[in-house]
Amino acid sequence: MDFPWLSIIILFPIVASLFVPLVPDKDGKTVRWYALIVGLIDFALIIYAFYTGYDLTNPELQLVERYTWIAPIHLDWSLGADGLSMPLIILTGFITTLAILAAWPVSFKPKLFYFLMLAMYGGQIAVFAVQDMLLFFLVWELELIPVYLILAIWGGKKRLYAATKFILYTAGGSLFILVAALTMAFHGDTFTFDMREIANKDLSLGLQLWMYAAFLIAYGVKLPIFPLHTWLPDAHGEATAPAHMLLAGILLKMGGYALIRMNAGMLPDAHAVFAPALVILGVVNIIYAALTSFAQRNLKRKIAYSSISHMGFVLIGIASFTNLGMSGAVLQMVSHGLIGASLFFLVGCTYDRTHTLMLDEMGGVGQKMKKVFAMWTACSLASLALPGMSGFVAELMVFVGFATSDAYSLPFKVVVVVLAAVGVILTPIYLLSMLREILYGPENKELVEHEVLVDAEPREVFIIGSLLVPIIGIGLYPKILTQMYDATTVELTAKLRSSVPSLALQETPNEPQLSQLYKAPAIVD
Repeated sequence: MDFPWLSIIILFPIVASLFVPLVPDKDGKTVRWYALIVGLIDFALIIYAFYTGYDLTNPELQLVERYTWIAPIHLDWSLGADGLSMPLIILTGFITTLAILAAWPVSFKPKLFYFLMLAMYGGQIAVFAVQDMLLFFLVWELELIPVYLILAIWGGKKRLYAATKFILYTAGGSLFILVAALTMAFHGDTFTFDMREIANKDLSLGLQLWMYAAFLIAYGVKLPIFPLHTWLPDAHGEATAPAHMLLAGILLKMGGYALIRMNAGMLPDAHAVFAPALVILGVVNIIYAALTSFAQRNLKRKIAYSSISHMGFVLIGIASFTNLGMSGAVLQMVSHGLIGASLFFLVGCTYDRTHTLMLDEMGGVGQKMKKVFAMWTACSLASLALPGMSGFVAELMVFVGFATSDAYSLPFKVVVVVLAAVGVILTPIYLLSMLREILYGPENKELVEHEVLVDAEPREVFIIGSLLVPIIGIGLYPKILTQMYDATTVELTAKLRSSVPSLALQETPNEPQLSQLYKAPAIVD
């Protein structure tokens, strides 16, 4: 067993949150520094553990810990990190620490707010690190509570409706996780919740299909996948800037991570059957959400639907059966985590100054807020996948990975690529039109009369600058990130291809190789 780095990283912010009520503070100025210091220390521990204990060339679980917790129900404190989880653990530490800094203006019940932020810090990392199915269900559920409270207490006018809808959707989906986990744990001669042991069980194709469908519903809510997405625009519409950053930057990635870890990794035969459906759902996400975002007049809801559209590329990459496509899916999750967090933070900054979210009521903001103007432009260009930024690399990898896949026929691939490309074309249309309405044009005289527009302060510039550095760094040199997970995704892709008889004996294609129309029922033979 390795040094318990993951246990320390998970438990440190949770334990620190318990001391928040003891911090002597009246106006919230001390407790916010306390929370920020805790966040920085935990992020430093994540980076140190990564550089000292993680081997980039090893596709297996590392930093492994396993302790018997509640023996009668076979619940173990089982942790580990591989190429799928380590980038997302680092992303969680980075985004959550910046979200704590973004919460600097919070003055209403600051101790409770920062208590929830720190508790959520550890819970989010636990989702990506646990290797026990029952423990995964518990941390998945516990992580929802701080999000619900932050939405319900510090949200907008319809915060109770948005928070209730969020908890109903996500908790309802979680029931499918519990049912599937119990079914797989009891199946066969061995009763276990260990993910690696469950993955090695001989599950029939019929059972795998039912388990896959259950997981797909649960994780489809969090990703989110159409038509399970409707909670997201409502939640974003009422959330504050720090909650926005956590929702877009981390929570959506939990769904994508779980789809890869459990649906693809543990149920490869069922994944071969469901893969075409994932591709179709991915295209629907891209087109439908892009069109809906184009029609939105509320700034928060416009960016929320943009997030749904971008996550469609994750589905296509997962179902590509190529190393490049799977790598692009992981890269897209990290890239969107950074870009989504930056855009929603800017939404919060703009609302704090204009006190409106309606695009019709804005205009000419960029004339008096030149720093905000520059930050909006840079982050929007990143979101529309400008070459040289992370979004471009991720989406290009998904496109090329799917286009070179030999698991699908040429007509199917052409239709998917063309439709996904339409979504890519729609993205700059609605983002650039959004920039025009916010920043350009004549000033809203009524707005200027009543509110003094103040440019971005150093704290806000620092947060956006911190997010743009990895966005541009990954865009210019993707290997910074891809080397973290390449070994794991290559092994996973080989496992998925081995589950398809027509692909089992072939190497993963590096160039377009056309094959017969993918026929999932052949797996039954």
